[in-house]
Amino acid sequence: MMTIDLSNKDGIHQAIKGAFKYLKPPPKRLPSEWAEEKCRIPSGNAIPGPVRFANAPYQVEPLNMTVHPDCYRISLMWGAQTGKSQTQLMSIGFFIDQEPSSQMVMQPTQTDMSVWLNAKFEPMITSTPSLEDKVAKARAREGVNNQNMKSYPGGFLMFAWAGSPSTQRGRSAPKIFPDEIDGYTKTAEGYSVDLLWQRAATFGDQRLLFESSTPTIKGNSNIENAFEAGDQRRWFIDCPDCGESQFLKWSQVTWQKADDGEHLPETAMYCCEHCAALWNDGARHKAIRLGRWIAEKPFRGHASYHLPELASTFRKLKDIVISFLEKKASGDLQTFTNVSLAETWALEGEKQDPDSLYARREHYSAEVPSGAYVVTAAVDVQDDRLEIQYEAWGEGEENWKVAFDVLRGDLNKPEIWKRLDAALDRKFKHETGLMLDIAGTTIDTGGHYTQAVYDYVKRRGYGVFAIKGSSSQDAPIVNRPTKSNLGKVNLFSLGVHKIKATIMQRSRILETGYGYVHFPISEEFDREWFDQYTAEELVTKYVKGIRKEVWNKTRPRNEAFDLSGYNYACLRILNPDFKQLKREFEQRQFSKNTPDKPKKPQQPSGSWVNTGGSWL
Repeated sequence: MMTIDLSNKDGIHQAIKGAFKYLKPPPKRLPSEWAEEKCRIPSGNAIPGPVRFANAPYQVEPLNMTVHPDCYRISLMWGAQTGKSQTQLMSIGFFIDQEPSSQMVMQPTQTDMSVWLNAKFEPMITSTPSLEDKVAKARAREGVNNQNMKSYPGGFLMFAWAGSPSTQRGRSAPKIFPDEIDGYTKTAEGYSVDLLWQRAATFGDQRLLFESSTPTIKGNSNIENAFEAGDQRRWFIDCPDCGESQFLKWSQVTWQKADDGEHLPETAMYCCEHCAALWNDGARHKAIRLGRWIAEKPFRGHASYHLPELASTFRKLKDIVISFLEKKASGDLQTFTNVSLAETWALEGEKQDPDSLYARREHYSAEVPSGAYVVTAAVDVQDDRLEIQYEAWGEGEENWKVAFDVLRGDLNKPEIWKRLDAALDRKFKHETGLMLDIAGTTIDTGGHYTQAVYDYVKRRGYGVFAIKGSSSQDAPIVNRPTKSNLGKVNLFSLGVHKIKATIMQRSRILETGYGYVHFPISEEFDREWFDQYTAEELVTKYVKGIRKEVWNKTRPRNEAFDLSGYNYACLRILNPDFKQLKREFEQRQFSKNTPDKPKKPQQPSGSWVNTGGSWL
């Protein structure tokens, strides 16, 4: 037994020190425990007041993973009404109050950041006394509190937005919280989350990346990529009837219809995928509260979570079904899929079917059949060849593909351009017996031989038009020409997006007449040509949160599609009067003499605006 000499001050100190040696340090408080004890949900939310994880048990594990010694990344691909933003907020609060660390929060835009600060962060601070006491007051002499940064003992909370690389430079912190990352796009410096994560590299094992978002487009979703890179955890629940485990799926939600076919959302139930037992909202909510996270892949430091709105105890199946029916009626199932199901929307790009178009080929009675009155040509300039496509046009812009040719050679030498002269001097026999010249030719200037094309257009004169595609989706089919180029030639800017959409739409017309496209049975128009003609599809992507239609190649070569667009642009440049041409053909088709050449359409003049709409 140890005795203590109370008259000896050093002895007392030694005894106290020895006693503490046998005491265990208090257990470390988990973020979920801190949140239930200290954190409060501000008014304006579904259930304001103290945090109670009984209503959202799936928040506990991701929240506690923020202090897991082996976890460096957490990804939440969660739907509406699941509290993904609240989970991030509680994590930020924990690293202010309990384990002070510098942190960075990122939103897609400055406006999003302002909304987050005013509607989410500030209300949490003012409703949680332990946080309000620590975060510096606005306009106080000590500390920082503004729209860019807030300080507290032990660290700073800094703010950035994805659209502004300047808000990310010169900053570093061990804890990174990017929110709604599917609204982020790559800048000239790279993907914003990667940039922030790289700047946190010096913090070593202290680093934590906690990202969240609802997903958007499959193949273009940052959060889906993050989820798939992690261990892919889902919230599994047990069936109240058979006890089998499963995670909630929209395919298992069922409801009745009235005799007249009207949907009855109030009858919605969840059907167990194992025993087909039907759960009402009470049974579903009870099962959710007893659920658990199960990972599909081994944990290697990256915990990723998927959670649909079906797992929310704040939502009734009736209301989710109503939302589905409303989105379906408005043609906006993508929003339901992204926001409610927390799943990416798989786009089916608009595309043409080469088989059906190949089967439409027909025998022409002449090189240029009756009904066509104007022949155009288009030239695609490749590094080792010139590809030329000839087409004929009639009333209502009915279109006949006529011929296709390839001139191979060195584009730096004059020989191939002389061969192009001969190709563009070609005449085509009309069904009436008339011989038709090529009324106009478009030639692309966008390749590696721009100056050579300019020289050729200048030498050839009127009838050969230099063209260049515009990247703007709103650009007109053909814009007024400009000479502000190195060749000082009339250069026509084309609305490539609108031209391709027109070509695709008209290829689907099944009755001859306005806009119909004819394809000849010819060796020149083989299966490879049709594969090129259908080599692009129209898909929808989100760029900085804005919906945008984009043309994607489905195979490397697409010259036939491009040349068809150039020919259409040539027709719009010429803007021929088909009624007048038709009268001329009718007057001359019975002549026994060699028919004269049909008149070429006159060069547009004046303000480059005409009633045909070519320049509008």
